Amino acid sequence: MKKIFSVSEAAREAGMTTETLRHYDRIGLVSPCRTDEWTGYRYYSERELVQLSTVHALQCMGLSLQEIKNILSLDGLDKLTAALEEAMRHADEKIAELVAAKDRIGRAQKFYMEKQRAYPTEDGYFVRHIPKRAILLSDTLQTPDLDNLWDYHRHFYPLLGREERELFSFEDLAGVCLSDEGRHMFALCKTYGAANGLRFLPEGRYLCRVCPPEDADNAAQALKQRARELCGTSPSFTLQIVLLTGILHWNYEIQVPLEEGGDSEKKR
Repeated sequence: MKKIFSVSEAAREAGMTTETLRHYDRIGLVSPCRTDEWTGYRYYSERELVQLSTVHALQCMGLSLQEIKNILSLDGLDKLTAALEEAMRHADEKIAELVAAKDRIGRAQKFYMEKQRAYPTEDGYFVRHIPKRAILLSDTLQTPDLDNLWDYHRHFYPLLGREERELFSFEDLAGVCLSDEGRHMFALCKTYGAANGLRFLPEGRYLCRVCPPEDADNAAQALKQRARELCGTSPSFTLQIVLLTGILHWNYEIQVPLEEGGDSEKKR
């Protein structure tokens, strides 16, 4: 006896919704083998389940419903095999796109995981011991935004002469230095030579706090006051380090030196 499925049973077998099956019936893609003239109930046979399975597979290959409808209506093995060969080509292209997209997402995930591990997430004050750092100050940039954070280091290489550029490389980090010289965004140097705008930040303990951008200046003042209470001296510079929290979002880690004589040094 031929097995018959209700619309809900057929949808469950096909891994689709009942509304999807009704839509396929309306557009003439896959119609039930029988519709009760009194109740309007739709009934499907195993033949329609095979068609629904084929529709799902071809959709996964990136074909439109109209293209799938054309394939299902083909009469002739030569035409059918040619159409399925084209569908396979679409599938290969889509697989290649997905592999490339997965690779990009994987690199982005690794990047943000490294950022997450690199910095603490405490809401209050904390102290970090930080080694001596060399930074290159921008002569124009003052406040991070989406435009100047994009391809960040391109703003700093033009500050260097042709020979100097061979000596400089930068860490993947952005920040702002506030001192008597003013407010300057900076790049953290991995390697460096002599250059205008090069400054050294002393090794030592830094009082830190993480905050959103809108609270950065107030948090910096509070940290400086706290540093004065702890050490009896007023820090001569403050750092605001950009901490990425999303693709288009970031917080700051505010850093002020706790050591006496913690002034930033100019490259001589």
